[in-house]
Amino acid sequence: MKYKQWQVAAPCPEGQRRLEEMGLPPLLAGLLAARGTVEPGEVRRLLSPGSETIPEPMLLRDMDRAAARVRRALEAGELIAVYGDYDVDGITATCLLTQFLTARGGRVLPYIPSRLGEGYGLNAEAVHHLAEQGVSLIITVDCGITAVEETALAGSLGLDVVITDHHACKAELPPAAAMVDPHRPDCPYPFKGLAGVGVALMLALAVAGPEERGAVFDEFCDLAAVGTVADVMPMTGANRAIVSLGLKRLNPPRRLGLAALLRCAGLADKPATSVSVGYTLAPRINASGRMGRAEVAVELFLTRDPARAEELAQELCELNRERQGIESEIFQQCVDQLTDYPQRDAIVLAGDRWHQGVVGIVASRLAEKYACPCFMICLDGGIGKGSCRSWGDINLFELLSGCAGLLENFGGHALAAGFTVREENIPALALALRRRVAEDCRGEDLPSVLEVDMAVTPRHLTVEAVESLELLEPCGTGNPRPVFLLRGAQVHTMSQVGRGRHLKLRLESRGVPLDAIYFSSQGAELGLTPGCRVDVVFYPQINDFRGRRDLQLQIVDLRLAPSRAQLERAIYEKYSRGESLTCEEARFLLPTRGDFVGLYRWLERQSTGCTVVEDTPARIARAVSRATHQREVPARTMLCLEVLEERGLISLNRRTDRIQITLCHVEHKVDLEASDIIRKLRAILEG
Repeated sequence: MKYKQWQVAAPCPEGQRRLEEMGLPPLLAGLLAARGTVEPGEVRRLLSPGSETIPEPMLLRDMDRAAARVRRALEAGELIAVYGDYDVDGITATCLLTQFLTARGGRVLPYIPSRLGEGYGLNAEAVHHLAEQGVSLIITVDCGITAVEETALAGSLGLDVVITDHHACKAELPPAAAMVDPHRPDCPYPFKGLAGVGVALMLALAVAGPEERGAVFDEFCDLAAVGTVADVMPMTGANRAIVSLGLKRLNPPRRLGLAALLRCAGLADKPATSVSVGYTLAPRINASGRMGRAEVAVELFLTRDPARAEELAQELCELNRERQGIESEIFQQCVDQLTDYPQRDAIVLAGDRWHQGVVGIVASRLAEKYACPCFMICLDGGIGKGSCRSWGDINLFELLSGCAGLLENFGGHALAAGFTVREENIPALALALRRRVAEDCRGEDLPSVLEVDMAVTPRHLTVEAVESLELLEPCGTGNPRPVFLLRGAQVHTMSQVGRGRHLKLRLESRGVPLDAIYFSSQGAELGLTPGCRVDVVFYPQINDFRGRRDLQLQIVDLRLAPSRAQLERAIYEKYSRGESLTCEEARFLLPTRGDFVGLYRWLERQSTGCTVVEDTPARIARAVSRATHQREVPARTMLCLEVLEERGLISLNRRTDRIQITLCHVEHKVDLEASDIIRKLRAILEG
């Protein structure tokens, strides 16, 4: 198991019934009800993301100053540099503003620093280089809010800087001509979750003015959607409108580069969704920056040559394959090191032969594997460049802020960040990070809880039912992909695919065969064998191949399932301890009239000539099952005996492993439904 606990949401039958009366399919209705989304207005708003309101761009602090400075540069024919970042968010933001300004007659130079040579954000060498080329205005996208010294340098060289960013701010802000960032403490913009490309889009809308905003949004929402999904921004508020409408512009894509990349990735005939963008397009675009070739992705999105677009898309896919190989090698090195030298609270690893562009992904995989934040540091000449990924509720930006005295620089989000540290400070940094994580957790393990929407059976999992979940798109933080639990499925076959990186399973549940895929996992390390039973938490998805649409489970987590007898015993023990039961557990324990009749008649036959029956609970249940031709359920048999005892029909003498049953002579008729035990179970079911 990746997660220590699976938290399955309580079902809401009444809410589900109301939603089904509104016309929603049962699976979607059950999911929304379990999430607490049952009010008609809220449901309609959720299922109509394009109707979400995008706040007025001019509400962003300094947007008036930013738009005015950009208009002045356009009117004067100044050379403008759009200075971006090498991830998907930064690349799409760079291309968006470059195309927007060029279309308005601007002289524009897109610039993305080399991840391997320059690192993240505005840097002094780049500022000097741009000044030498005649640039008089730098517009940063997805970076710049912490570049105090670099912005001052630009000013001393006669360059104005307009910063557009969405990262967390430090106490001191850069001396820029304008600083547009929804996370500025003094920014009144009501939606704080914009991606860097979202802020760039707001600048374009502000420069265009009210009359042209609709056309500008329509032209660039596809790029904004890709960057927003890839940067794992909250899929609520304005982002739902941006991504929803942007995905529509990708079906089919109007931009040559996106069309070529979709074809190369095997998505040409499939609808673009937040999932396909996040898991298929984004890694290929990201690969260009990670491998130090961000210019490939920039050219792909800016080119007007179909043949060149195909070449560039193929190159991105090849870079992604190269990235995967390097990532796997570094990941395995780290796993081997952590096996020999385990680390608690936080993982801090440093190496001088690691690829700077890939360690962020490795950090993410290690954080997930070991359930703690991970800090990966690439050493070069006594300086370490770090990438880190969070786990649980740990805020990386706050964590690094508390260690600022040991760092040369840092920046980022709560969940992902980067930093620079001198090699001699790494031991002290590692100690400080672990101490702060331990303090945040107050000595307890970091939370490792997987939130599950519903427990389902195969009857829920039809192609039509899963297709209805597409109404939830776009999915992401704040509106996550549906996650379901299937209990007790049997493993029929399993095999490694994707050059041994992934596990493909053929499962069977209640006679229904199901295909499943578990990425970045191996059957041996999970203890799986053909014939074993497993509980799986999964995303449902539809595979469309040669016109045939089949269901597949994309496994999120998996554990060996207890046997039926173990599961039933656990439910009965839970009841015996007086713990709260779920509706499903209460329904399992609640005996039928046939259960009582069969058990009592068997007791009468066994007690002929004596008044006492003695045996183990399991053998009593087995004997009753054979005599009545009913399924053997020891837990329910024990509960029947307790009800009979409560109503005065028998007396029980419990011993270590056996139970002694004495029949009592009763003259009057006994109403078993009046039993407190039965009433409590029925109250749970009706509750």
